[in-house]
Amino acid sequence: MASALYRLGRTAYRRRRLVLAVWLALFGAIFLGAATLSGPTEGSFTIPGTESQEAIDRLAQRFPEANGGSGRIVFAAPEGEALTGERKAAVDAALAQVAKAPDVADASAPQLSEDRRIGLAQVSFDRPADDLEVGSLEAVQRAAQQAERAGVQVEFGGDAVIEASGSGIGEFLGFGVAALVLAFTFGTLLAAGLPLLTAALGVGIGLAGITAATGFVDLSDAVPTLALMLGLAVGIDYALFILSRHRTQLFEGMDPEESAGRAVGTAGSAVVFAGATVVIALAALSVVGIPFLTAMGVAAAATVAVAVLVALTLVPALFGFAGTRLAKGKNFETGPRAARPTVGSRWVSTVLRHRIPAVALTVVALGACALPMLDMRLGMPDDSTAAPDATNRQAYELLSDGFGPGFNGPLMIVVDDPADATTVARELRADRDVASVGEPTLNPAGDTAILSLIARSGPSTQETKDLVERIRVRDDVLVTGQTAVNIDVADRLGAALIPFLAVIVGIAFVLLAVAFRSVLVPLTAIAGFLLTIGATFGALVAVFQEGFGADLLGVAQAAPIISMLPILVIGILFGLAMDYQVFLVSRMREEHVHGAAPTRAVTEGFRHGARVVTAAALIMGAVFSGFILEQDAIIKSVGFALAFGILVDAFLVRMTLIPAVMALLGERAWWLPGWLDRLLPDVDIEGSSLRPVAQPA
Repeated sequence: MASALYRLGRTAYRRRRLVLAVWLALFGAIFLGAATLSGPTEGSFTIPGTESQEAIDRLAQRFPEANGGSGRIVFAAPEGEALTGERKAAVDAALAQVAKAPDVADASAPQLSEDRRIGLAQVSFDRPADDLEVGSLEAVQRAAQQAERAGVQVEFGGDAVIEASGSGIGEFLGFGVAALVLAFTFGTLLAAGLPLLTAALGVGIGLAGITAATGFVDLSDAVPTLALMLGLAVGIDYALFILSRHRTQLFEGMDPEESAGRAVGTAGSAVVFAGATVVIALAALSVVGIPFLTAMGVAAAATVAVAVLVALTLVPALFGFAGTRLAKGKNFETGPRAARPTVGSRWVSTVLRHRIPAVALTVVALGACALPMLDMRLGMPDDSTAAPDATNRQAYELLSDGFGPGFNGPLMIVVDDPADATTVARELRADRDVASVGEPTLNPAGDTAILSLIARSGPSTQETKDLVERIRVRDDVLVTGQTAVNIDVADRLGAALIPFLAVIVGIAFVLLAVAFRSVLVPLTAIAGFLLTIGATFGALVAVFQEGFGADLLGVAQAAPIISMLPILVIGILFGLAMDYQVFLVSRMREEHVHGAAPTRAVTEGFRHGARVVTAAALIMGAVFSGFILEQDAIIKSVGFALAFGILVDAFLVRMTLIPAVMALLGERAWWLPGWLDRLLPDVDIEGSSLRPVAQPA
């Protein structure tokens, strides 16, 4: 592989104008497709094969009018007063205007609490929630807010809420920090700008492709953000790794074209395997069998694959345009700077001198960070987890005070035989956790009935989950509604966690065994990742579930960890953690294959790779940290988990634990059974075959 990549790098360098033209033409074509083919994204999470989805599908066929969006409008008089007289008239007039708003099928008269202070009006839309236009929701809110003139508080819940759009500041913050890190690392704007330019082009192609795909498939509105987050981070990192190798060789006096070929043949080999682990980890999300996770994984994997192709072709082409000017700036590999001990060399020397304490302290520290994970609770976000000043959170609190928390998440009971509906309703009312059950409503064909059930407890409580499970024991009913959907999503995601982890670990073990021709190196890499993921989940629970330091990160409300987060973070973080493993250990293997003793190979490999891995980790940490500023709870928590996990994995696991373990293992680190050695292909990640190929004529 190294020889093929070497030739690819030299060809891209010589044909740089053609390579640049092809990439720009590709970007233009995909951008044109995005502009003409794009469709809407959706924010709902459903899973085919669950009972809630089966009920939704059945209602779509037999009771389509019940499948439209449903919103809540909550009216509240001041403390100690009631919705009577002038206030009642104002509420009635406002609801009359709401009923005339676009896409509104019906606006019910308000149901009043016992003290008549709080009123609840249900708004039914004539199209599904994902199809509602923002203009229609704005018209509903403007009409309802007319009641405020009479001193009535008006809040909205359910599908009547207008989702806040992201600020976009996170992307710019991460990009800006990446620019500063690169400028500090290389000491020249030309070298610092090259990874940013190639990453921006790769991300642009990826996002344009995703946008074009929305014209053919339904994609979650979180897919582009995830692809941007990952594509920007790995795009910068992969270009940075090849660029660093190229500059080192230029400083040593190598011909620029030859250097471009060697950089792609050696560092590019590591990029291929690092990218492959990320792509495999993300694509493996499809084995979970959850459509929105599959879409996220495939879209992000495609963006990462584009970043790898950009690094292998466009980056060496740009080397050709820059020529020897890339040799300006800081030189840490040759000359006076190389003679002085660096922070990295001093660090690895300390770790290797105290290798046993380094292993013990790292494991204990990460284990301690992981302890809060034992109390992890999974759930889906609802109005109770919104910011305290958000209208849906205000509506949730008012409904809980006036009617009980169950009114915030009514369950819909679908009865196939309408003749049994009255009996079902009577039996459900006898359940200790049921607050009320409405009268049966029949579809026009008279072959299906629906019941609205209000639980005594809130939508995200264990009591409500237990109630849903008890109802589902019956053979004659199906349970749906957003509360039931969230329960099904959480259950399916929790059940898929272990199988998913087993798949990506198994595939990655084989890939790393091929790359390093070792059994123990992949095992240490995976063990280190398990420590990383444990510490990351512990930090997630501490901040987002327990509220420790939540105010500092802008976390509006402590809540259970979002059900999709563990699988998503495992998939992303595993691939990225293996990036650093490949970057560092591939250089150690290169030194070992070229004759260095085991400890010397660890020291030299670390010395060459530490600076670029440090820069890469800081860049990724900055990119992901920027997304903590987003309003969306999923994006905020994913950004925190990835930023924390990347920094922990890079500095504690890959740059502390792994060198210490490699030194302890010594020559045994590269042990491979003879039968397996004959079975595995020799991909030459260390670039041994380039030595004879690269000799000057």
